Parts: sequence; C-alpha cells; structure tokens
Amino acid sequence: MPTSPLRAELATQGFTIQRAILGPSELSALREAAARTTARARSGRWPDVRTVGKQFPPWPKPKPDADTDTHVPIWGVQGLLNRDLGPEAAVFARAYFGDAVLGVARELLGADDDGGAGDGKGIGECRDEDLVMELFNMLVRPDTDFELEWHRDDVPRSASVEEECARLGIPLSVLRTEDPSQSQEKGEKRKRDFHTQYNLALYPDSSLIVIPGSHARPRTEAERVPDPYAPALPGQLVVYLEPGDIVFYDNNILHRGVYDCTKERMSLHGSVGHVGGARARARNVLQHGVGGWVDQCDFAALGGGEDGRIRRRAEGMRDRLVKLGRESGDVGFSLTG
Repeated sequence: MPTSPLRAELATQGFTIQRAILGPSELSALREAAARTTARARSGRWPDVRTVGKQFPPWPKPKPDADTDTHVPIWGVQGLLNRDLGPEAAVFARAYFGDAVLGVARELLGADDDGGAGDGKGIGECRDEDLVMELFNMLVRPDTDFELEWHRDDVPRSASVEEECARLGIPLSVLRTEDPSQSQEKGEKRKRDFHTQYNLALYPDSSLIVIPGSHARPRTEAERVPDPYAPALPGQLVVYLEPGDIVFYDNNILHRGVYDCTKERMSLHGSVGHVGGARARARNVLQHGVGGWVDQCDFAALGGGEDGRIRRRAEGMRDRLVKLGRESGDVGFSLTG
C-alpha cells in the first residue's frame, strides 16, 4: 500500500478531501471570473458548454440569434484555459497551475513502487516535468434540477464484469473473491493511475455522490441496477465541500451528480496527468475537444517573478499535452448519452 497518507486514502476510498486550500483573495478572484464566464456561457457567447439534457461529450454548440436574447440551459462550462476566453483564462490558469492544487496532485501522482508494471518507470516523487495539462472546466447551477446517472468516467454501463476488471486494471482473481471490495486487503495490486481528477468548490457544494472503494472492484449486483438514476445505492456517500475545499477522486469510482437549481454552484472541475499515462489518458482528455485549441494556449499573462515559475510549469504541461494529442490521433468517446 502507498506510504503517503493522501495516496493511501485515494487508493482505499477512491477520493480524498483537502479543506480550505484557497485564501480569501484567491477565492474572491475566482468567483468573479467564474461569474463572468458563466454569464457569458448562458448568453451563448461562449460555445464550449455542457448543456442540460446531455451528460457526456460531445455537447452541441449553441447558436445565438443576433436579433433576440439567447439563454442557453447549461450545467457546465468547458475550456477555462482556452485563450479565447480572454482575461478570465489567466485567472483560471493561476488556479490550475498553482501550488495549492498541483502540490496535492503531485503527491497523489507519486509512487512507492512501479505499480505492478515491472519496468520501474515513475518510481518516487512526481516532479513538474512529469505533469501533463489535462482538463479544466466548471460545473454550474442549472436552470432546472438535473441529475447524472451512476457511472464511471471511462467504463460504459454495458461492460461485463470481466471488461470492468480490464478497464480498472484489476486482476481477474478478484472475481473469485467472495467480497470483491476486500480485494486490496487481500494483497491484490491494481495498475498505477497516471492521473488525478478533482472538484474545487467556490460555493458550498454537495452535488457529488460516490460509492467509496468502488474504483477498485467491479460493480456488485446491487450496483448493476436497471435504473441508472437510482436515488440510493448501498454505501453511497454525499461529498460535502465548503468554499475553497477540494476533493480529488479516481474518475472510475462509481459516482453521480445531483444538481439543485435553487443553490448556487460554481465548482472548478479539473484533471492532471502524469507522463507515464501516455496514450491511456488520451481518450479521457481529448474527447472534450481541447486538441482544437491547446497548442494556442498563451500563459504570458502569468508574468515573471514567482509567477514566472508557474508560467514555465504551465508551458511545459501544455507542451506535453500537445505531444500526446499528436501521437494519439482519433480517440473517440468514453461514454454516450
């Protein structure tokens, strides 16, 4: 098991929460940028959005009518690092590439061994030069209540137990375990994860619901329910976040989102990769359309001095994503609906 307490918690539970990683000034700046960006997206002036009624990419691009007011029903805003977003992109870039978030991400992406790969790659501390820029989006309050189905981000609901194990990197011996959720305690080794995903709350947030430990096993019979919107599954947990709190979670933990239209929500939804993930991460990232603009990202607005270190980190992470995109080609989509 990992010796890092954060990695140990992520490996066991599938998520870990860090409280109050943002100071008051950072939180205020992000709220202002988020409010402007959300208003722009709802008016149809930012096309890269998640529209209500569709859960997974690709989402339709809104086509505002110049002669009438346009209101786009959204539950998310994509592409926060796209330079076409304007000044707000620099505010979001400081959060994504800053030490508060990436300090935790680097610890989670470190390793105590080779993760079962047998080649010794990626052992030990995760360095800046190991990091890959991935996704940075925002989840927002919809106009009407909206729910996501129970899902894993990179495993379709139709997957058999054997297919689930293959996608999750779980030895098939787990299938012979009376209680699959105990497989890690019995010494089974999952493949190493070369990414981490997170929600960073700008307002109080209780939208994310997870099944702790489900990232490390196939679904139980109770979880293979005909109704993908089942209001409750055994062992589910609501993740409660206060402004400035962040939850890192395995994107293949069994989870769903429940959005209350009466409660403000602006949560920065990001992921960070490790170079060891290579093409295995390409589909998860590139299906969101970042390949169309990432090579144009300009982080000069991050400035010099201490920000110069952050800028150099950002440019390196961007370049590694550009390289991944060039090497991967057409990656398709993980899920439909």
